[in-house]
Amino acid sequence: MRRKHRRLQSEPDLDITPFMNLMIVLVPVLLLNMVFAHTSVLELNFPTDESMTTEQVEELQIQVVIHSDRLVVADNQGGVIKTVDQNAGEYDFARLKEVLKELKSRVPDKKDVIIMPSQETSYQALVAVMDTVRSYNAVVAGNLVEAELFPEISLGDAPVVEAEVAQKAGGAL
Repeated sequence: MRRKHRRLQSEPDLDITPFMNLMIVLVPVLLLNMVFAHTSVLELNFPTDESMTTEQVEELQIQVVIHSDRLVVADNQGGVIKTVDQNAGEYDFARLKEVLKELKSRVPDKKDVIIMPSQETSYQALVAVMDTVRSYNAVVAGNLVEAELFPEISLGDAPVVEAEVAQKAGGAL
């Protein structure tokens, strides 16, 4: 009887060179096609008449009204605090920030503000006002930090000015 000898068979090595070539090309292509977008979300409060108690009505409410030609900083107790006119056809956000910093120094515990855009206000202007009233850059101990102004933002409608009503109607005052 004869014995059958098995020969030792080795399996061939796995060739991963084509796969590695594909990865070398594919990874940079996918990285270059990525969209780098920065999206931030703000929590907004929409005030309603039913939700406001008499205590809230009596407390100080800071308002920033956005008109087509100016920004008005006001409160519910004393009226208009400061009017910030446009500078070269653009809203003067730097001046608005200075007014709000001065106001914050007078009422440091106040954190909420009501922004009231008019119907003609662009989305970009509204977002810029929101960014302006939330915080400002300050230098503390040699470091640049973001100091808080009025981070709790509520939205409302701007009161209609009589001149705007007359202009829309086509008449004069």
